[in-house]
Amino acid sequence: MVYDVVVVGGGPSGATAAHDLALSGHKVALLDREGRIKPCGGAIPPRLMQDFDIGEEQLLTKITTARMISPTGRHVDIPVENGFVGMVDRKDFDPWLRDRAVAAGAERFTGTFLRIDRSRGWPRVVYRDKASGEESQIVTRLVIGADGAKSRVARGEVPGADRIPLVFAYHEIISAPMTSDHYDPERCDVIYDGRISPDFYGWVFPHGDTVSVGMGSEDANVNLKQATADLRLSSHLAQCETLRREGAPIPLKPLERWDNGKDLILAGDAAGVVAPSSGEGIYYAMTGGRVAASAASAFLLSGKPSALKLARKLFMREHKTVFRVLASMQNAYYRSDSRRERFVSLCHDIDVQRLTFEAYMNKKLVKARPMAHLKIGFKNLRHLTGLVPETHV
Repeated sequence: MVYDVVVVGGGPSGATAAHDLALSGHKVALLDREGRIKPCGGAIPPRLMQDFDIGEEQLLTKITTARMISPTGRHVDIPVENGFVGMVDRKDFDPWLRDRAVAAGAERFTGTFLRIDRSRGWPRVVYRDKASGEESQIVTRLVIGADGAKSRVARGEVPGADRIPLVFAYHEIISAPMTSDHYDPERCDVIYDGRISPDFYGWVFPHGDTVSVGMGSEDANVNLKQATADLRLSSHLAQCETLRREGAPIPLKPLERWDNGKDLILAGDAAGVVAPSSGEGIYYAMTGGRVAASAASAFLLSGKPSALKLARKLFMREHKTVFRVLASMQNAYYRSDSRRERFVSLCHDIDVQRLTFEAYMNKKLVKARPMAHLKIGFKNLRHLTGLVPETHV
């Protein structure tokens, strides 16, 4: 049997690509190794729920406030105006997405991707079957690589994929405290403190009965587990039961190329589509899966390898500016604790708060407030140049 598409990787990106392609009537195989849970805060915005038909029954809780905490312990609470941020646990969310793809018509294979063999015509995806331990093959017209930040598919097929910058993330899923003066089950805490992360941030994200506590750093020498232990201690969560520990690299820059010019497209973390500064990945992963599916359909219809470039074009057309702004913010404010203090001070500004959440909820820079953008530009410059005292609130 020859499949139209083999999707390698069953996370949000791969499962979305498989679901969309199966709904379109294509013969789809979804290969996933099963059992891997990516460390993730689990936040999904309303636009994701709308765009990908995710019902509220998938949510563990709804977040109504975000708290930004500086190195000196100052904080600013930013309300989520006119809405909420949904929280999911990847342990449950990813399998649900895979099951939905299968229900749409995708055929499920469980195993570990090994290589692509083109010695006999159509590409053959070679994998090690989880149940038997034997090598097996799936013959296909097209491959979508959605197998994570250190994608085997990408490294074997797309030049430059091995040079993508990575943040190493780690979190612990713990039992939520029964009562606490320091913990709010409807508030996400984001900690900008060099003692927790020298170049990224730490987080405390409620998941209903559980909590995700973690951090990330590009510095491979940082002790992620110790930093997370320190974060739990400072957040008064050290005594809570630890249920799971998970770690993985997260890319923070989209690759310049997402296809091999022949028969393969990348999607999700494999293509580098995690937002700089925030590290948000679920929405962008699912969007990456959708545009990969669109490009795959165009390729299958036309037979032209040039159609594969459509995936990156569609994604960057809508999200390139947001990614550039977020990358500039990370480069400007994550360098030192003094810069982090100024960043938290900037977050007190009502224009910053409103535009930040409008951009997060709607996934675009809002153009309806040109004066607000101008004001923020001046305020940002004043904070970076030190014209505003670090203790300013």
